[in-house]
Amino acid sequence: MCAATSHTRCNVDWVRTDRLLARLEQEPERPSNREVPRMSRTRKLLFGSTSVLYAVIVVAVLIRADLVRLDWQVMLFRPYKQWPQVHEFLDYFVVLGQRGPTAVLVAAWLGWRSWRQRTLRPLLVLGAALLALNVTVGAVKIGLGRLGPHYATTVGSAELFADGDIFPSGHTANAVVTWGILAYLATTPRARRVLSVVAANFALGVGATTVYLGTHWVSDVLLGWAAGLLILLGLPWAEPLIALSEDRIQAWRDRGRSTLPGRRLVPSPLSPVTRQALVPSGRAVPAEELATQDEAHGETAVIGGRAPASTSSGTGIGAARLYHVPGRQHSLRAERAPVGPQPPVRPYSDRSQPRAARLRPRGQ
Repeated sequence: MCAATSHTRCNVDWVRTDRLLARLEQEPERPSNREVPRMSRTRKLLFGSTSVLYAVIVVAVLIRADLVRLDWQVMLFRPYKQWPQVHEFLDYFVVLGQRGPTAVLVAAWLGWRSWRQRTLRPLLVLGAALLALNVTVGAVKIGLGRLGPHYATTVGSAELFADGDIFPSGHTANAVVTWGILAYLATTPRARRVLSVVAANFALGVGATTVYLGTHWVSDVLLGWAAGLLILLGLPWAEPLIALSEDRIQAWRDRGRSTLPGRRLVPSPLSPVTRQALVPSGRAVPAEELATQDEAHGETAVIGGRAPASTSSGTGIGAARLYHVPGRQHSLRAERAPVGPQPPVRPYSDRSQPRAARLRPRGQ
């Protein structure tokens, strides 16, 4: 333990850590000036080429071309039996392609980035990409209904329309999109290059691992890579919708905050009694006259803990003043009636009868 008063290395490190945490909490990072990616000519060319590759893979599986023959050759080779020493490691490595764990991990990182940059764009981009991935990949899976290698029944068959859900590979497509989002949202060219290499290695590794474990055909993995790449290349088309969604969310948040106590100054309505006292004839009173009356009475309503500023237009917070009715003027002490013991006054109803008659017992 280091003494609290001595300038030791322990105290210096503690002070540095404390300053770092304070800076992270009090000085948020400014949003990046990097422009939002656009659909450039190169990106459009890559998108078109990947779309053609996607269609070629689907057609090759439908017509049982050489690609289906390759699927069966790799499946019968059984890679998990050829290299059993890496089986345990790859069982854990393939988790990097599962949608649940990877989405939570990447969302936590992007959530921190959103808080630091004071923008919801990273989280909205991730949500839009995962939504597009689930819709497109899920639709093809259900539509083609291909069975996996472990459930294949006929050698050489494509195993299509058999109530399966294996084509394309969801693990592979999810690895491409989830880890590729980090490179897509990178703020510097160097970070973009590094994250692109990391995302590519994860995507290639997850796809090859599913083939090794025998859970997917080779064609499943190829189509999964193409499906994930199409999502990443087409994200700039969704940027206007993402920006609109962020603006609406921010506006909804501001409206919610304005309704909290002390956040918004709500004009207090004048009661009917006060209105009749101020304006007996019911005529409209201009703002200048109200301000004059306010100065004469010296009373202004305080709304929300602060006195509202005066305005000349008669609208808004300045016009929401409560003007109290002036009370009666107090009389001077010399003009008041003397206060002292006074003789009792008989009730008016008893004055018509003599006192003896009032005290006579009953029956007399």
